[in-house]
Amino acid sequence: MEKITSRHFGIPNSHLLETYRKDGGYEAARKALTTMTPAAVIEEVKKSNLRGLGGAGFPTGMKWSFIPANNPKPKYLVINGDEGEPGTFKDKYIFEQDPHSLLEGIIITCYAIGSHKCYVYIRGEYIKSINAVQAAIDEAKKANFLGKGIMGTNFDLEVVVHQGAGAYICGEETALLESLEGKKGFPRLKPPFPAVVGVFGCPTVINNVETIACVGPIIAKGAEWFAKLGSEKNGGNRLFCISGHVNKPGVYELPNGTTLRELIYDHAGGIPNGRKLKAVIPGGISAPLLTPDQIDVKMDFDSLKAIGSMAGSGGIIVMDDTTDMVWAAMVAARFFAHESCGQCSPCREGSGWVYRQVKRFYDGHAKPHDLKNLPGIINNIGGNTICAFGDATTMSIGSYVSKFRQEFEAKIKNDNFVPTA
Repeated sequence: MEKITSRHFGIPNSHLLETYRKDGGYEAARKALTTMTPAAVIEEVKKSNLRGLGGAGFPTGMKWSFIPANNPKPKYLVINGDEGEPGTFKDKYIFEQDPHSLLEGIIITCYAIGSHKCYVYIRGEYIKSINAVQAAIDEAKKANFLGKGIMGTNFDLEVVVHQGAGAYICGEETALLESLEGKKGFPRLKPPFPAVVGVFGCPTVINNVETIACVGPIIAKGAEWFAKLGSEKNGGNRLFCISGHVNKPGVYELPNGTTLRELIYDHAGGIPNGRKLKAVIPGGISAPLLTPDQIDVKMDFDSLKAIGSMAGSGGIIVMDDTTDMVWAAMVAARFFAHESCGQCSPCREGSGWVYRQVKRFYDGHAKPHDLKNLPGIINNIGGNTICAFGDATTMSIGSYVSKFRQEFEAKIKNDNFVPTA
């Protein structure tokens, strides 16, 4: 299988410009800037079926085309490198092992949308990643791949690293923009959408790290090549992060459409100690979990949506038959309650309420009416918030309750709790 975003992983000094240029690094950017129009670049990315690999899976070229050409305001590209989704750790590999592939993608994207400034927003805990990207920017500037008149053209581009402050909500694109502007990371009401009113009130494209790292290879080898690597409407490969109860956890680059069974058993080495699979989260902790009878699903956006889950960020968390699913639900609910930004009442109050209710089950304090009430509490959050955080809480925790209800019931049956006066 031909690798795209992980092709330089594991190569000595892969983060250096000298190494990156040995196999044609920055030649795709040169091709775009000197032989293609911005519209042609956008069309090529559209034909490639590249979709946003940060979670939503929106067609990338279409997103770029929403930038209004006749708007006199500056246009910006913002790279979402917050990567706060539990179970997801792919972007840090690109930052640290192949930062120049990201920078080349940035150059091409900015040229396509008419932007002369890009912000790379990286979560604050990723100190090594921040340093690696900044070092790559410095190298690229010295080589005239960034700055004024890059590569001998009249195109100027500045790339700035912005360090986040550890808030999961800032992975939501409009909350990220608020944070980038120096404000509290509260999601914005839409419309207006960022393509029209984004950072500093200007037209803005926001893309994930892995998404932009795919752009250079698409321009170098063509949209048809990339589209054929994946499944229908899901072009190319993607990086899957596999953790939990597997023999070989890690990051695997495989074509969109690879089945979950193949990922778990063929690539991640199966379940340790011969134990059985009990449940798996297919796309980061926000994704509704799947049961063993569902793992023949193709790991692309459309296939997972069709069975009631989502591809999300590609973070696969595997749980074997020793896992207490009430405990797992409690851990997920605690995360959502802690990370709610508090702007919307249903999420601010509801996520904490859900966590406390699930914890009652785990602690052995739950009563029969708690199980009756829990689905209603969960479902009152989703669809009633500004951003998708409330939906994530509803879908994620709701899937534990619906698919492993018997474990919640068992906690009630074993209840020895005696309330105090």
